Amino acid sequence: MSEVSNPKGKFADVPVRVRSWGYIVLVLTIAFVPQTTSLLFVSWITFQGMREFMKMFVPNFGPALPFAIFAALLQLLLLIYCSYGAYLVWAALLCIGIGLFFRLEQKTTVSAAIGMTFGAAACLLAFSQLAFIRTVENHQDELMGLRLVAYIIVLTELNDVFQYLMGKFFGKRKIVPRISPNKTVAGCIGGIGLTVILSNILGYLLLPLGDFICFSLLGLLFGTLGFCGDVLFSFLKRKTGVKDTGTLIPGHGGLLDRIDSLVFNAPVFYGLICLIEMTNL
Repeated sequence: MSEVSNPKGKFADVPVRVRSWGYIVLVLTIAFVPQTTSLLFVSWITFQGMREFMKMFVPNFGPALPFAIFAALLQLLLLIYCSYGAYLVWAALLCIGIGLFFRLEQKTTVSAAIGMTFGAAACLLAFSQLAFIRTVENHQDELMGLRLVAYIIVLTELNDVFQYLMGKFFGKRKIVPRISPNKTVAGCIGGIGLTVILSNILGYLLLPLGDFICFSLLGLLFGTLGFCGDVLFSFLKRKTGVKDTGTLIPGHGGLLDRIDSLVFNAPVFYGLICLIEMTNL
């Protein structure tokens, strides 16, 4: 996240934030090593994510904890027993049901109900794609799914780091001042440029199936989409008057504050994988 702050303390938060990013990348990657753990971890993301979304949109909702547990357990069952297509159908219906529950049963505002529908979709339909990426198989490489997960997680999270640091060092002109005044043009462009380079490095190390143009385009795509996901969540927080979605991660706030860049990257990446698999049939 490219940020510019008061010159006196401009770099004061850099060490703790970069250190936290390192922990996040490590934990996210390790969690997906066994496929069973990946399912549990994705369900935990849904549990924590739903709690943070409820804090944003329905802060006075009493049974938030059991509601989040219910959503996570139901998702886990769907991940275990459903095919990909069936999972999407049931998860989409669950998202709609959650929105209707808050609107009709809890009498929330329309905007809050829409917000919770989006929150459920982010958890159940977007972040969950990481679990499906992990299941990708290649008869020549049993670890292909893990390689793909490592690629998109490391690329997405370090894109955030790059944009944040480039904004700290070179950022002057703000890019979306009304939504996130700390984000700058230099942070965005410089961060995406470094992400293109990183994409080629990761592609060479993890996915020796593409070329320079392919990995450069992927870096450009996911660097841009990661920025868009970050801005989208900044917009939601500004609309709901929430500075951070939680206090889970030192220097970053809540879980959603850190994985917001995956909201577009994870589903788009899996979609591209499916497209490539279909064209190779």
